[in-house]
Amino acid sequence: MGDRQLFAIVVATSFAAGLNAYATIATLGLLSHAGVLMLPPSLDVLASWPVIGAALALYAVEFVADKIPAVDLVWNALHTFVRVPAAALISYGATAQLSLQEQLIATAVGSAVALVAHGGKTAARAAVTPSPEPFSNAALSLGEDVVAVGLTWFAARHPFAAAAIALVLTGLVLLVIRAVARALRNALDAAARWLHA
Repeated sequence: MGDRQLFAIVVATSFAAGLNAYATIATLGLLSHAGVLMLPPSLDVLASWPVIGAALALYAVEFVADKIPAVDLVWNALHTFVRVPAAALISYGATAQLSLQEQLIATAVGSAVALVAHGGKTAARAAVTPSPEPFSNAALSLGEDVVAVGLTWFAARHPFAAAAIALVLTGLVLLVIRAVARALRNALDAAARWLHA
């Protein structure tokens, strides 16, 4: 596997891990077992059945927790300390055969992409959770799971296309986060003016 192909896989799987680290890890391990993706020796642990089993078990917990309004907000806040480091470790391990400088660049890129994906997911949850019906939360969660698993699988088959999709999604998420931040700032300014009136 070439260096560019490896970087493309890192970008795509980092975005997936930012949405759901457990689903991404389980998918990588299962793809390795199926012979669809050749993991580098430094990531062989992901293909071990104990790791796959633990990732699937944690994914099952997340599958439930992620669909309960309010619980999902706490879950996602806590998973800032899981998803981004998981993407960083996968990126670092995947590029172990490269120079240290390239490995650190891949790790930084993977972490940044995962952070944006995670931030977008958390912002979307904050926007959807107040809605009175429970279906939007469940639909959003299922969509995120499908993207995480689908993008990881697609990266194994078509790494450059998967990386392009991940980068486009990263750009869109950044635009949405910026718009949400601007709307919140305007709302807070309006509330402050109203209080001082």
